[in-house]
Amino acid sequence: MAKQNATTSALKPLQVNKVMQQGSLSVHVADQLEALITQGKVSVGEKLPTENSLCDSFGVSRTVIREAITHLKSLGLVATRRGVGTTVLRSSILEARPAERINPTTVEDILHLLELRLTLEPAAAELAALRHDDEDRQRLETQHLAFSNAFAQKSQAREEDYLFHFAIATATKNPFFQSFYKQWSQSVIPRAKLLSTDINPISSELYLERVQEEHTSIIEAILYRDAQAARETMFQHLNRARNMYAKYRDQ
Repeated sequence: MAKQNATTSALKPLQVNKVMQQGSLSVHVADQLEALITQGKVSVGEKLPTENSLCDSFGVSRTVIREAITHLKSLGLVATRRGVGTTVLRSSILEARPAERINPTTVEDILHLLELRLTLEPAAAELAALRHDDEDRQRLETQHLAFSNAFAQKSQAREEDYLFHFAIATATKNPFFQSFYKQWSQSVIPRAKLLSTDINPISSELYLERVQEEHTSIIEAILYRDAQAARETMFQHLNRARNMYAKYRDQ
């Protein structure tokens, strides 16, 4: 009986607000959950409520909750195990950065390009979810696997990252999205601008693991033809990168 009570206590309802804001719903959910964890209102070792419970609390779909949890995982705050649930690992964000330092001019170039990508690529992901065909599906899965394999081999996966995003642009069936990527080629990927001597292998590996998780969320939304989730996950992916690179500017 004591064990049952402890489990019930670990899954107590959270004091959160329904998500009403415009923009990425998953970002708003993740922000609230992140605040609860970092402020100690959900303790380390404690489980988050179930997906269904979080859906009811926030008034959003399971897809939104899953994307929010993925974001928390990318921050190193939680871990999810099948049959166990989502458990809080730490109360502070685990920093994952691809390099120790970046030239200020390079930082500005990266941030300007990410600002442009944030206006284009969420829409591209949405269109890809609506329009992709069997050939696109195969291409997306192939490029996603290529990125995962490159990451497993301790590569910076620059080319594989580029080709993953280019596959999404291709799946829009709009040639102008493809033109954008052809024009910039691999330089559209921020890591392509970093000097090898500045890259920190340990933190970079953690950073790429998060990129891989975010790519997984994006491709799942696209292949399930969930246009809203595809837009939101791509926005979250690029916005997280923008926020991370902005920290180099503030050093």
